[in-house]
Amino acid sequence: MANEPSQLSHAKPSKIFYAKNFDKFLFLFVLLLLVVGLMCLFSSSHAYANYYENDSYFYIKKQLVFALIGLLVMFAASIVDYHIYHKFAAMFYGVSVFLLVLVLAMPSSTGVHRWIYLPVINNFQPSELAKFAIILLFAHIISLNYKSMGNTKMFFITMALLGVVCGLTIIEPHLSGTILLAGIGIIMLFVGGINRPLLGLCIAAGIAAVAFLVFVKGYEHDRIEVWLDPMGTFAKDRDQAWQTVQSLFAIGSGGIVGLGIGNSRQKHLFLPEPQNDFIYSVICEELGFVGALIVIVLFLCLIIKGLSIARRANDKFGSMIALGITAQIFIQLLLNIAVVTNSMPNTGIGLPFFSYGGTSLIMLLGEIGVLFSVSRQAKKRVK
Repeated sequence: MANEPSQLSHAKPSKIFYAKNFDKFLFLFVLLLLVVGLMCLFSSSHAYANYYENDSYFYIKKQLVFALIGLLVMFAASIVDYHIYHKFAAMFYGVSVFLLVLVLAMPSSTGVHRWIYLPVINNFQPSELAKFAIILLFAHIISLNYKSMGNTKMFFITMALLGVVCGLTIIEPHLSGTILLAGIGIIMLFVGGINRPLLGLCIAAGIAAVAFLVFVKGYEHDRIEVWLDPMGTFAKDRDQAWQTVQSLFAIGSGGIVGLGIGNSRQKHLFLPEPQNDFIYSVICEELGFVGALIVIVLFLCLIIKGLSIARRANDKFGSMIALGITAQIFIQLLLNIAVVTNSMPNTGIGLPFFSYGGTSLIMLLGEIGVLFSVSRQAKKRVK
């Protein structure tokens, strides 16, 4: 990664981007994940869509529109000099905080406040914007204050900024979103040179707070019970453990090579909403261990590429943006697979590029566009 902090006043406008600067491998990995994701979404959703929406193509048609919009946003972001985000980092953060407050006032029949209803996109999730806002803001702060990031003052400033978005997200409640936001921020601050002993204490305090909420106050107690004993809970309360148990059935029945694309049994109204958080379970059932592993390998290729871009970036700002985007994809992948395999409690988080959702896909492809912009200006690999 770059060793010198970028200075806002010295950020030079980039030259016109020529085709030779286009990152072909990054595009290949993103395109493969997007195409495979759309195929898996259609396979996992058509039975559910036919029953509940009377249209087998309901989810895939909408996701194709989201993908097209996302690709256009990605292209637009890729030709914009990423240094311009220095000027808008604070604004992005302010808007995301406002929307996180606004969403708490949205009506909800389930007591969960995560979405703002908008035309076309339908459900807009402010926490998706908050991820990008934290990436930009922390990249901005770290790049301009790199030599003083170890100061106690910088620690409390950055922790307060991160704490605001995490606090608002957990109130929704959205535990997985909170973990994701915290993970992105902590990784960026750790690499950015924050006071590490204080960071360690802060992480320990956060873990203790979550443990207190769960085991003392009973926050998400039902999901913890399912996680610790899914079959035992299923025997007592089928509804409570149904989704987790059906997910494990799907993964187990896939075996080594799977039942074949389109041949999942659990997606036929056994596994609730298979097009969303538990799409990886259907992948495991239809493509087996081999196919599920190939999906992970594709993600790892993208993650390694993102880290390479972060290492070769021309300045600290670009390096931290690339690191933050890559960290987001990695953490979200890890959390989703952990949930569907019952390695952690069900917290509701989608699989990037695969799960149905307009906000997440458009925002993710937009962030990939920013990653392209960093890559275009990155230093050539030294042989």
